[in-house]
Order: sequence, then C-alpha cells, then structure tokens
Amino acid sequence: MPPKKPAKRAKPKAAKAAKGPVTGHAAADRYRIPRSEFERIAERVFKFSRAEETEVGIDATTDALTRFANNTIHQNVAEQGISVSVRALVNGRTARASTNKTDDESLARVADAALRMAKLQPPSETLLPMLGPQKYTAVNRFFAATAAATPEDRARAVLNVVKLAERNKQTAAGIFTTGISQSALANSRGLFVTHEQTRAEFSVTFLDGESSGWAKENFPDISLISPDALAERASQKARDSRRPREIPPGHYTVILEPAAVLDLVGFLFYDFAATAIEDKRSCFNDRLGKRIFGSNISVWDDVYHPLQTGAPFDGEGVPRQKVLLVDRGIPKGLVYARETAKRLGAKPTGHGFALPNEYGEAPLNLVFAGGRSSLDEMISATGQGILVTRFWYIREVDPYQKILTGMTRDGTFLVENGQIAAPIKNFRFNESMIDMLASVDDLGPAVRAAGEESFEMVVPSMKVRKFHFTEVTKF
Repeated sequence: MPPKKPAKRAKPKAAKAAKGPVTGHAAADRYRIPRSEFERIAERVFKFSRAEETEVGIDATTDALTRFANNTIHQNVAEQGISVSVRALVNGRTARASTNKTDDESLARVADAALRMAKLQPPSETLLPMLGPQKYTAVNRFFAATAAATPEDRARAVLNVVKLAERNKQTAAGIFTTGISQSALANSRGLFVTHEQTRAEFSVTFLDGESSGWAKENFPDISLISPDALAERASQKARDSRRPREIPPGHYTVILEPAAVLDLVGFLFYDFAATAIEDKRSCFNDRLGKRIFGSNISVWDDVYHPLQTGAPFDGEGVPRQKVLLVDRGIPKGLVYARETAKRLGAKPTGHGFALPNEYGEAPLNLVFAGGRSSLDEMISATGQGILVTRFWYIREVDPYQKILTGMTRDGTFLVENGQIAAPIKNFRFNESMIDMLASVDDLGPAVRAAGEESFEMVVPSMKVRKFHFTEVTKF
C-alpha cells in the first residue's frame, strides 16, 4: 500500500502560556533561545517530513556548576545544548528519532529517520492522532537574576561558606548550580507551545571529624536561596553530631525533616498512574477508595502550585490538570495519558510522557497538605523519639506494600523529654510507606523540599510513630 499523502501543515496558534520574555537583566538573554528559533526549527522539520503527522519536541538547556570540596573550589563548568526530537506517525505506526543539530541537512535526516523507523513498527489499534491547538494556563518560572548568575556570583557565595568552615575548623563540600531550560512542542496539526524556566540549587555538606551535617535548596528564583543560612545549618548539624551515641534498633517515634519525607514519599510517583493500576503494579491496586492513610494525609498533583516547577503541558501537549490523588487518607484520583484515558474510559489529565514510551504517565508535581507545627514544637511534644535530617541509598523492597530500605545520614538525634538529648549513630530502616502515612501524628507547614533526588515536591515535616529501624550502620 502506498503511503498516505502528508497532511497539510496547519498554521500554528500561539498558546496562552507562551508569553514574551521576562526582562530586567541583559545578561539573562545571553544564552536564551528566542521563540522564533523554535518556530524556525519546527517549520523546517515539517517541510522535510513525509509522514502523515509529525511532532517536534525541542529542549534547550544551559547549565553552570561551581563545585567545591576540602574548602576549595575545584571545578567550574558550563554547558549549553539543544535536542530536537521528531515523532512520525504513518499507517497507525509511530516512532521517534533525535538529533542535536539544527541545520537543514540534520533536520531532514532526523525527519526521515523517524519515518523509516515508524514504518518498521507493528501497527497500534490504540494510537491516537496528534492534538490540535490547545489553551494553557500561564506559569511564570523564568527569573532574570537566576539566568544572569555568573561564576563570580557563585564563587562569592562559596567563599563565605568556606570562611565559616575554616572558622569552625570544619571541612565543607558541595555545589552551586544555575541554569535555564527551554522547551517547545509543535505538531503538524497546528499545536505549538513553549515553556522556559530557570533553576538554582545549592547543596552543602560540612564534615567535623567523624560527624557531618547537610543542607540543600533549589528554586527557580535564585534570590530564595540563602547559601549562608544553609551553611550555618549544615555546620551546626555537624557540630551537634559529634561523638554519636549508639542506641538499639527497633520501632521509634520519628520526626522527619522535609528532606527526609521527600526522600521516602517520592517513591509513590508511579503508583498514581492509571497504567500502573491497569498493569497491577501499583501499591494502590485494590486500595482505591479505601482509607489506608491517616485522615491528615491529602495529596494533589499540581504543577500550578507556587512552590512547584515544570511546564503546564505534558509530552503530547495536553494541558496539565490539578488532580486530587489522596483525600484525607483515601486514595481516590489517578493521572491519565491520552491513550490510557481512552482505553479506560476516563479523561486525560495532562500527565503523559512523550510517545512512544513504556511508562504511560505519572504525576510529577506532588503536593502534600501540611499542618501548623514547627519542628521545635514536635520535638517538645515527644517523650522519646529520633530526629532525622535525611535518608540516602534508598531502595524499594516490596512494591505492593511499598516497603523501602535505606539509611539515615548527616544528622540523626535522640529526643528525650521534649529535647534533643544526644546525637546517635545512623540507622538502616525498613518501612512501608502505607504504614508510615497511616501513622502520622503531626505535620509541619508544606515547603518546597530538596532531598537525595531532584524530585519536584512540596511536603511537610512529619512526626510518625513506630518507624522501624532494623540495625545500626557502620557509617
């Protein structure tokens, strides 16, 4: 059968989310790709493509990193890159090819490669046509001060951290990174949308003999990061952790700082995916609609939350929706990609990944409801417990019960009679997230947390009863 004639390219319509550039610092535009360049690349691909339908995804990043260790900056690097990904759809088949070059020859080659690979795929009865133009809710996540940050800016911040470490006879190590990410999604049915955001992250670890302390923050707006305050916190944790006491493993009341909460509940991302439920690989299989967590646990996926980041559209250009996932302890909501939604008789929620993929969808912007208690108030109301700064080396043991194992680090303390009594040696834990979230006695305010992984989450500190520590670690 001869290939169908390519569909006529529909004229793109500007999406509401694609507003003009944020200005204020001329240096911020130095590495910024203008919208017109994204349009040029997409239009050239459409000209070269012979597929029935064509989709173009463009991702451009600029990253700069200052790394320090042993109280010395030892690395400063910057990188700029662009990726053009082309998806071809022909005769119920689809495939994707990518390139990091934007000249006509390379764009023609990648368009042809996507079509040739698509023709080799088995036909899919569930493959949907590409979307037409959509309406998006605008988000503003580009900050000129972040984009304009220089190596000198980062070095000055690190210098203050190093001076603090030297005054306290400690050793500091960490990173300070800034960057810009831009993306565009276009297809031959007229969809065209762009998103841009900045990012800044500061992470520091202080060593004090055999003890350590740690602190980390990341925001699109660099002005929200205080390296001095983070260094003070990490330095104090390291001092307070000197000469840790060993206590026996067992079940303890724990007070988890937001980073520790993030490290654990981040493993729930894919369990809220409709595909995971359909495939019987979610911990919420046979539990939807049942109260399995405490009534103080409510969770949303909300890319529009002021402490979140990310684009207001998914990998196919579907506008992202705010979705209530857990309502006062009851898992109720799921997220859906277009194909999953059609198959299961639901509406797409804007959480699909770029096609083709084997994952379906996932909520990438989890927001947990918080409470009003501060960490100090949680500590003062605890007869005996353990305060945990963060976890690391976390692995999933049982996906259905959502049992995780890992270790504490960088500040673990014994709480007695409402006060921090002593630093303690680190523990390995073995704990079900279902049991943990059913045993939360108190919550702090929800904040943008930064943990072991770079998840996009807003979580509170938590006071949890009967958290299971299985053994004392050697570190």
